[in-house]
Amino acid sequence: MNQIVQPGARTGAVTIPASKSQAHRLLICAALSQTKCRLICDVISKDIAATIRCLEALGATIEQDDKGRLTVSPIKTMDASLRHLYCGESGSTLRFLLPVVGALGARVVFHMEGRLPDRPLAPLDRELTEHGMTLEKSGDQLQVSGQLNPGFFTLPGNVSSQYISGLLMALPLLQADSTLEVTGTIESADYITMTEDALSLSGALPEKHGSCYRISGGSRYRLPEELRVEGDWSGAAFFLSMGALSPQGMSIRGMSPASSQGDKRILDILTAFGAEVTVSDSEIVIKRASLKGQTINARMIPDLVPVISAVAAVAEGDTRITNAERLRIKESDRLATTAAMLNALGASVTVTDDGLLIHGKPSLQGGTIDSANDHRIAMSAAVAATVCTEPVTVTDAKCVEKSYPGFWDDLSILEVI
Repeated sequence: MNQIVQPGARTGAVTIPASKSQAHRLLICAALSQTKCRLICDVISKDIAATIRCLEALGATIEQDDKGRLTVSPIKTMDASLRHLYCGESGSTLRFLLPVVGALGARVVFHMEGRLPDRPLAPLDRELTEHGMTLEKSGDQLQVSGQLNPGFFTLPGNVSSQYISGLLMALPLLQADSTLEVTGTIESADYITMTEDALSLSGALPEKHGSCYRISGGSRYRLPEELRVEGDWSGAAFFLSMGALSPQGMSIRGMSPASSQGDKRILDILTAFGAEVTVSDSEIVIKRASLKGQTINARMIPDLVPVISAVAAVAEGDTRITNAERLRIKESDRLATTAAMLNALGASVTVTDDGLLIHGKPSLQGGTIDSANDHRIAMSAAVAATVCTEPVTVTDAKCVEKSYPGFWDDLSILEVI
């Protein structure tokens, strides 16, 4: 499916759906809990559907009603039968559940799609195999067996926060205590904080001393009876960026200013560009002012790079984005696809060793862009369309369903000015 986005700034109000990142974590904790839990989650993206599907294959029961409530009945005892876990293209689903299935002693086959089979699992796979698990990869399948044993685990902090989060959720299930040491610089640390928050709600928060965790074995997860998944700052970033490019501005609703989601930093980034931002408990109002190029360290906010690049493309002067090497192993090579998308619209973007160099222009032209089947590239192209002089055609536009199924509908309710 292709989507044609008409040129011109937007104005209006958008209510942002539930956070994919928080939903993954709460669903897993609920499935490991001792009692039923009801999660209020207004949108089920493809990635969240993948986590639900995998948890059900492990023995959880998850029922959804017409009010966006998910009632999760936890996994019971695990038998020796082989279970098939279809995780689609969701890296979070695979990396979170890989240690968990070992902690449960489950025999599973993970089925992967898209670029996921090519995305790395090292050094997490080494830690798991050294502690009793067997992993055998063949094409788009990963067969896993063996009981994960407690002990000392170590992971570098600069590869993937998802590896750390997966172990933090799995190790409390083991019968004896474990230690997890995170070495070096920790990237995407806010995502680890989100996992700590979910574990705290579950009564399974480990002791933390600096970058070392002590995890008590035999912990019992117990979430509250009902929880609401907070609004998604990653999804909000696209409409906030549209607001930063709009003289009349935008109103963004459904967000928690107290959230630990790392992509909440979008507000600081857009403010640094020069946008006018007003935050209250009920909404965020943002509109365009004089935008100036910035130097942005993407170490903690890699998912924001495509959309902030769209803003930078029309900010006066140069914007340099650094420490973004990990974007090369996302759903697409996001350094290459971000540059290709914006350059196709008339921007001036160069890929550097660790990021992007963007030379701002007064406006962009429009045209057809290849989304590379990457949800964040497709939605960033829609943001760029608001500063184009001609329509923008986005190919494979249904890829937004991975994280924000209602994105095109929400875009359609906004007024073009």
